[in-house]
Amino acid sequence: MLVLVAPGQGAQTPGFLTPWLDLPGAADRVAAWSDAIGLDLAHFGTQADADAIRDTAVAQPLLVAAGLLSASALGATAPAAVAGHSVGEITAAVLAGVLDETAALTLVRKRGLAMAEAAAVTRTGMSALLGGDPEVTIPHLEKLGLTPANVNGAGQIVAAGTLEELAALEADKPEGVRRVVALKVAGAFHTRHMAPAVDVLAKAAEELSPADPTVTYVSNKDGHAVATGAEVVSRLVGQVANPVRWDLCMETFKELGVTALVEVCPGGTLTGLAKRALPGVKTLALKTPDDLEAARELIAEHASA
Repeated sequence: MLVLVAPGQGAQTPGFLTPWLDLPGAADRVAAWSDAIGLDLAHFGTQADADAIRDTAVAQPLLVAAGLLSASALGATAPAAVAGHSVGEITAAVLAGVLDETAALTLVRKRGLAMAEAAAVTRTGMSALLGGDPEVTIPHLEKLGLTPANVNGAGQIVAAGTLEELAALEADKPEGVRRVVALKVAGAFHTRHMAPAVDVLAKAAEELSPADPTVTYVSNKDGHAVATGAEVVSRLVGQVANPVRWDLCMETFKELGVTALVEVCPGGTLTGLAKRALPGVKTLALKTPDDLEAARELIAEHASA
């Protein structure tokens, strides 16, 4: 059984879209998306530096565009399930047939702008904690005023809060945590700091006409499979201010009997977590079009399982 997953913000790197634009029709699709949302995706995906694509308003639509390009390049075989980490859930909503591409990119553009505006109110950020026991780490974060914004499983929790709170974490790591790594994001996503963005997205969602998922859509709110398009959109709205529970998504993958996981571009983060948390599940990350042939072979092997 195959699950297709989409990464969240922080997975982007300068120039990562460049090889994908060489695929037939890709440049034209990206140009049309750029016109629709008023953002030059090709420029930011090929020429912009790390600071430019760290901008929330840029990174989020860029990630969704890359995910959609790479997923469509795989071919017509549908996965049994889809899921996304943070903004990757919007990519997953397209892969599940809930939203069309233009609607998804319009929504993610509004999401990125709203979250960037919310992040500008207070200097905030996010840091990944590697190692440690969640039962020890989470109370320690809360003691410092931080939110466990991403509970990723495989020994990784991402803390979010003000830069002062994150500095305090560097100086006072929870017992068992090996490293604290600052992430390439521009705000404390999935925390109370993003509450203003929820209101913006709720209004944007009123303009959508979602369809019900055609494959199993696993929500990162709680790892549950969501059956209706309306509920998917509702969760996309609330998600920006709620923690991501990727650990629970992976527990659901186990329950579903997933045997293979393919991560769309820019892949790597979620496959890394799966290798540690889902032993026996074959994984593949789409980083460049050179990975497509191996991904198609994996899909052919597991899509009918």
